[in-house]
Amino acid sequence: MHLSPIELILGLLVLVVALAWLASRVKVPYPIFLTLAGLGISFIPGLPQVRLPPDFVFILFLPPLLYYSGLLTSWRDFWSNIRPISMLAIGLVLFTTCAVAWVAHFVVGMSWPASFLLGAIISPPDAIAATAITQRLRVPKRVVTVLEGESLVNDASALIAYRFAVAAVLAGSAEGAASFSLGRAAIEFVVASAGGIAVGYAVGWISAWIRPRLRDSAIEGIAALLIPYIAYLPAEWLHVSGVLSAVTAGLFMGRRIPQITSSTTRLRLYAVWDTLVFLLNGLVFILIGLQLPPVIEGLGTLSWGMLLGYALVISVTAIVVRIAWVFPAAYIPRLIPAIGRRDPSPNPRAIFLVSWVGLRGIVSLAAALALPLPGTVANPTWPAERNLILFLTFGVILVTLVGQGLTLPLVIRALGLQGDDIEEKEEELARLELTNAALSRLQVLAITNEDATDLIDKVRDPYELRLQY
Repeated sequence: MHLSPIELILGLLVLVVALAWLASRVKVPYPIFLTLAGLGISFIPGLPQVRLPPDFVFILFLPPLLYYSGLLTSWRDFWSNIRPISMLAIGLVLFTTCAVAWVAHFVVGMSWPASFLLGAIISPPDAIAATAITQRLRVPKRVVTVLEGESLVNDASALIAYRFAVAAVLAGSAEGAASFSLGRAAIEFVVASAGGIAVGYAVGWISAWIRPRLRDSAIEGIAALLIPYIAYLPAEWLHVSGVLSAVTAGLFMGRRIPQITSSTTRLRLYAVWDTLVFLLNGLVFILIGLQLPPVIEGLGTLSWGMLLGYALVISVTAIVVRIAWVFPAAYIPRLIPAIGRRDPSPNPRAIFLVSWVGLRGIVSLAAALALPLPGTVANPTWPAERNLILFLTFGVILVTLVGQGLTLPLVIRALGLQGDDIEEKEEELARLELTNAALSRLQVLAITNEDATDLIDKVRDPYELRLQY
């Protein structure tokens, strides 16, 4: 069967809608359901194989999803939790990279460069998976803030580590000889991060200046949808972090949107964004499942028992390393009196939940698929190691996304955690303040405009009614 790319995309979109509806009926988070469905569909005889170009993911999918997550993230909450977010998004990513590399080298038998590549690929939990699953569960607000903040930033640190691991793999070829050094990697990490933030801030500032001057809701809507790409692509061209650029632009615009757009425009845009993000999320997870057959084709003569054992070892390592990092990272900084007084020790059950939500997803798979092709690396063992990295990455995605994702509701119930309704209480307080302000203003108008008393009474009645509920 031959399908054109347009026919294939339309077919997948229809499939996403149908499977997402079915997932809601069987009470399974749709990222997990779509991944398993894609995996099952990929083995149906006669269907065309879907090979996912890595640039397709990084350019088409990642910018709008990260931007929208930033758009909905409270800057106040993000900044107030910047310490735990940074320790997870930077410290844990680097710690996981090193720990997985050690296991891959001494247990699986991979070379050091290939081992560090595998560690960098699977080190970042996925932004899309974490948000799509945790937002449907009632958990404390701070847990959600930390997880979402981590997933917004960790891709940048992981992809920078990945870039230097690739340089180490290429070190034996003329192209990459002597190209890797730890000092230069640290400098480039700082430059890439700061540069990405600067580009995103500039794009956000320019967008906030332009959008109020468009004076056309349709044109403004198109401009809003293009902002993620306008932030991401120039950053990548400048060899800084496109991920942090898109996230920064989203955080900036999230603070400015109430000031630069009308309420009607905001409602329309959020409806469009919700639909677009749902479709992109659905395509991402079903495409993950469809990638396994091409990966299996390149494994050669390795036994399934050995492959599954290696995948399990690497997956367990990634899970255990996260748990081992999160608890000390949560409690040791609070031994400093200034931090301990300002931020008392959190509930250990909430800390365990943070340590359990380490779901890998499309970024890890795209990074694995973007590995240098065998013909570009002088090392004769690289073709076999490349295929093994692809398989192990897919195994970690399945174990964490499906295994840990399915257990999340059980873990939350076992821990006895419940939502704290902070957002609902803050919204209720804001509505109360707005109502009181409106009534105060109407009282002033009633005194200064006696001829409009009847009209003012009609406007006042709904506000007074709200105070009774």
